[in-house]
Amino acid sequence: MSQHPLEELNRYDAKANAEYYGRRPWLAISRILKIIYFAFSFGLAFGWDVLTGNTVSQPKLAEQLRRIITALGPTYIKVGQALSTRPDLVRVDFLEELTKLQDQLPPFSNEQAFAIIESELGKPVNTIYRTISEDPIAAASLGQVYKATLYSGEEVAVKVQRPDLIPTLTLDLFILRWFAGWLGPLLPLNLGNSLEAIVDEFGLKLFEEIDYAHEATNAERFAGYFRNDPHVKVPSIYRQYSTHKVLTLEWINGIKLNELDQIKSAGLDTDALVRIGVMSGLRQLLEFGFFHADPHPGNLFATYDGKMAYIDFGMMDQLDLQTKEQLVDSVVHLLNKDYDELGQDYVRLGFLQPDIEMKPIVNALESVLGDIMSEKVKDFNFKVVTDRFSKVMYDYPFCLPAKFALIIRSVITQEGVALSLNPEFRIVQVAYPYVARRLLTDESESLRSRLLEVLFKDDKFQWSRLENLLAIAKSDGQFDIIPTASMGLKFLTSKDGEYIRRRILLALTEDNRLHTEELMRIWNMLSADIEPAKLWDMALKTVTGAMPKAIAAALPFAAFQNLN
Repeated sequence: MSQHPLEELNRYDAKANAEYYGRRPWLAISRILKIIYFAFSFGLAFGWDVLTGNTVSQPKLAEQLRRIITALGPTYIKVGQALSTRPDLVRVDFLEELTKLQDQLPPFSNEQAFAIIESELGKPVNTIYRTISEDPIAAASLGQVYKATLYSGEEVAVKVQRPDLIPTLTLDLFILRWFAGWLGPLLPLNLGNSLEAIVDEFGLKLFEEIDYAHEATNAERFAGYFRNDPHVKVPSIYRQYSTHKVLTLEWINGIKLNELDQIKSAGLDTDALVRIGVMSGLRQLLEFGFFHADPHPGNLFATYDGKMAYIDFGMMDQLDLQTKEQLVDSVVHLLNKDYDELGQDYVRLGFLQPDIEMKPIVNALESVLGDIMSEKVKDFNFKVVTDRFSKVMYDYPFCLPAKFALIIRSVITQEGVALSLNPEFRIVQVAYPYVARRLLTDESESLRSRLLEVLFKDDKFQWSRLENLLAIAKSDGQFDIIPTASMGLKFLTSKDGEYIRRRILLALTEDNRLHTEELMRIWNMLSADIEPAKLWDMALKTVTGAMPKAIAAALPFAAFQNLN
């Protein structure tokens, strides 16, 4: 079979797509008519059941929807996979069917798969693998997987790309981009200028995902970041048996995260798994700046020793340091209910134009988000935020920068996994203490300086912020304040903490006097959770060796201040 002209590019190119299909409009028209036919037939059946109150045929409707998405191909399967992780958005009967899109799609023939392996690796299959399963053990939107054994004895998964992907993907992306360009000016959500960019971002990542050599590089990089994390498992890659269309990687024995009964039968702690997922997601976004953009349950496994294993690295994205810092800013300002600064965060992140009138937007943000931080994950999720935020989005000129489309997809998908494992789990318990630790320990001086924004405002020490931080941290039964307090003391007495030490001393010596009641407030706040004797001992041990620096920093101020 001859190669598709666009396949030679080996990447997504919106201009090349437009030129190719613009000269062949019959291809797009045929595809659009097919999509309209499927959508109309399903909508008619679903609408009739709603009008008549018929619930008997709903399982058949759910199956029909899955079959329609499958028939439309990989682009729409990706949408179905994202919906399959949203029990708060999709009814249970439909959810069960959509979940099958993760790895229960119709496979292509073994003959085609083995021909691709032999063509790519240049050897007969039986000379590469000692054994290989007779049929694929999983079939996904872009490829299918066989279980095999190398001649060296290792068990491996062999991932083979679906044939003829390029014609379908490029045509769908051309149609989506055309539709985005036509629909954009009609939307009231200020998305018109970014819809095409979002489609382009999706297309770029989709083409990266079908390049298995690129995926191998992503997996090795991801493994490097988590090499010292005992809770995250990343499979090894066998480069000598991998190409652009074939990927051989370590076999993972585990349970998919949506198989809740099996997870419980294996004696695994669902709360621990959710905690691992949230922490690993936060680390990807805020620490490494390199994150998994498609973490649906088909790509996540619970291993029998309680780890979380990532097995698919096709759709990843990169955040630069500035964006990481801006995200930390927005999290800090949201958690501390500083809506003036949160509005400025939206400007810096590109959601709002710099010349926008901020006061009404700040008022709207406070109205929308004012009480949401106390809610549990079953209430505090993107659906709730989106529902509350929709009026603000209509009334004010927000837009979604293309670079955040995958971040939002990643967060929404991981949130869906958390909901399916335990709807009562409070994500804030994990997220807030982690952000605080990042502020204290990050290697970036500019990121560490965010600590000042948590503790100070207008040169005044913000006790409510510190108390809020400790209250949320203590709501996690596994939170231990002693290491956190010790870490804070070590930081304050270090060279890097000199600037913050001076700020604290200035705050405590306002109006030419040392405010001993403020010192007592710190002591009481800590001693409420740590025995005073242990707290005193910890403080002495922490500052031993750093005392000269602490005294040197304090003397210039103490010499000119009077005690109460």
